[in-house]
Amino acid sequence: MSMAIGEIKPNMAIIYNKELYLVVKYEHVKMGRGAAFCRVKIKNLMNSQVIECSLRDSDNIEKAFIEKKKLQYSYFQGDFYHFLDLESFDDLIFSKLQIGDRDVLLKDDLAITGLFYENSLIDFEFPNSLNLKVLDTPPGHRGDTVKMGTKSAKLETGMVINVPLFINIDDIVKVNTQTREYLGKA
Repeated sequence: MSMAIGEIKPNMAIIYNKELYLVVKYEHVKMGRGAAFCRVKIKNLMNSQVIECSLRDSDNIEKAFIEKKKLQYSYFQGDFYHFLDLESFDDLIFSKLQIGDRDVLLKDDLAITGLFYENSLIDFEFPNSLNLKVLDTPPGHRGDTVKMGTKSAKLETGMVINVPLFINIDDIVKVNTQTREYLGKA
């Protein structure tokens, strides 16, 4: 069942050219003459490729139903990451290629949201922020709380971020999962 371009909204899942996409950015354009169209930035949910295109009412666009379920990261073995479905207790597996560079956000027993399309896991969403322990960073010095400066710190998941000079080893810091930046001390 086709949908009109006026019904498209950001963060909506659509089927375009027989592939599943998530609308990242949307702009409706109506020129003085001619038909209206939409400029969209869409992300392919199967391969994470992002494209920009113009959609018209004549294009075959369908709304896709994405189900969200609560998952918990269990463990890493070989080249696979294992997740536990908290409703059915099924073991769901993602390969290293599917995870990509997001592996530095995974820690044991982390609660995440799984995105399912036609009963198969296609992707997942992290919480907006994570509390992570600092494993290694140069020592802070007296007076470092006054100066504005940063230093690198290695966190428990292997991620390296810039933190203020007063952060020490074994401190717990809050990290933004989208930008991977320091938000504050937890």
